[in-house]
Amino acid sequence: MNGKGIHHVTAIAGPAQRNLDFYARILGLRLVKKTVNFDDPGTYHLYFGDEAGSPGSILTFFPWKHVAPGRTGLGEAQETVLRVPAGSIGYWLHRFVEKGVVHQPLVKRFGETLLPFKDPDGMRLALAAVPGIENETAWTGADIPAEAAIRGFHSVNLLLAEAAPTGAILTDVFGFAEIGREGSLVRYRVNGGGAGSIVDIHEAGGFLPARLGGGSVHHIAFRAADDAEEEAMVRKLAQNHGIRTTEQKDRNYFRSVYFREPGHVLFEIATDVPGFAVDEPKATLGETLKLPAFLETRRAALEVSLPPLDWAKPAILPST
Repeated sequence: MNGKGIHHVTAIAGPAQRNLDFYARILGLRLVKKTVNFDDPGTYHLYFGDEAGSPGSILTFFPWKHVAPGRTGLGEAQETVLRVPAGSIGYWLHRFVEKGVVHQPLVKRFGETLLPFKDPDGMRLALAAVPGIENETAWTGADIPAEAAIRGFHSVNLLLAEAAPTGAILTDVFGFAEIGREGSLVRYRVNGGGAGSIVDIHEAGGFLPARLGGGSVHHIAFRAADDAEEEAMVRKLAQNHGIRTTEQKDRNYFRSVYFREPGHVLFEIATDVPGFAVDEPKATLGETLKLPAFLETRRAALEVSLPPLDWAKPAILPST
């Protein structure tokens, strides 16, 4: 099975306005969809990504105003890494200092330069300086120059007690291959590279289990081209690994199934189709509240109860 990599990463955040300010105005991602959590409609579900919300670029959030902080631990993604052109890492370091973004010194991992940082909720992220991506399409809706703009995911880093059982899922079901080891890290990549093509597993016993909360990754979604490919992955999970998924759920912009992989991280398989332009033009993505058909009768009440999102307000910066 040919691997396509990561579709999206979904995390838990605090206040929605602060989340919007950080990801759209400080990191310069596009708000490609403003909708609600289909399972908890009183909460936004905000999607950020590139110009079109391409698979491999989508970082999504459930923002709860009074959420308690999460705790990084076993069975969770401990870091989400985004790609930037290799020559732009100095720009981002200066921007983080200027904007008060909590960050750490540059580090090397598998020969690549990374700039680790945190969002206002403590979510652990990093920018990876990747050569040769300067000509990839970039969203330039913020004040970030095109030559420095984020180009989708580089990788996710999972903290697990054992790498091999999860690695078997990545290779057999999702088309990744192990390509290297560095200390306690094992790196898997799909052929062809590109956005969302890498999963790193940090194998480390003795840690406490993760506790979901603000700053936690809720789940990681992997790409399936369509329903048929998703069904093939579901069959392979059952036949080769004894893992059953949920029934397929229609998320309007993709169709999904969910399961717990052997290290207890919540994985999703999401179809590339139909995409984010299914209910609004590409030119105006994210500008209005979009609801699934089963919630349209509640639109008026939801629009009153959901907190307003104001693009004119000054960005609320994380404290240092």
